[in-house]
Amino acid sequence: MTTEILAVLAVFSSEFSSPTLKNIQTLLIGSILCRGPRRISSILRVMGLSSIRNFSKYHRVLSRAEWNGLALAKILLGLLIKLLPESWPILVAVDETLERRRGKKIKAKGLYRDAVKSSQSQVVTSFGLKWECMMLIVPLPWCKRPWALPFLTLLAPSKKSNEKAGHKHKTSLDWTRQMVKLISRWLKRSWILVGDGAYACMDLATDLATI
Repeated sequence: MTTEILAVLAVFSSEFSSPTLKNIQTLLIGSILCRGPRRISSILRVMGLSSIRNFSKYHRVLSRAEWNGLALAKILLGLLIKLLPESWPILVAVDETLERRRGKKIKAKGLYRDAVKSSQSQVVTSFGLKWECMMLIVPLPWCKRPWALPFLTLLAPSKKSNEKAGHKHKTSLDWTRQMVKLISRWLKRSWILVGDGAYACMDLATDLATI
């Protein structure tokens, strides 16, 4: 099984330096084997590396190592499309998800509606990071329902954090327009975008019609 995992990861190897790729292989396999929260410390423990001295190199994979996330997303989308039956259209779902985070060092955080904790009668808000996600709808042989497999995720900083940093604020629809244009350049063929009521906007539909 480990060999099969590394074979899949090899497709992305051109986007990483050799040391970073080696560390990513350890983190990926460890995250699959890890139970509970997938923290770096937990992953190293399950991989038998809990006593390693230079453990910080694994943290630097996400904080300092240089790699192009958009290039990786393009490769991943290409791999996922190969799973589609010939008669299945390219359906891409868009949605946002909240990563609950607090603390002064979390600069892009905001206060958002927490969809998991909220109900129709009560709205619960939580501090955290909002991510805009694009997911390919793929039918799988062992499941009656198709799965939404994420391939592109972008951080959408809160309006307050953008104003503090002096950046122009982008709404969820702004990020969606940007991602749709990017995906269209990657695919160079027709595809279908699906989303919930939050994305039912005439301005968005008009923009997409011109792409």
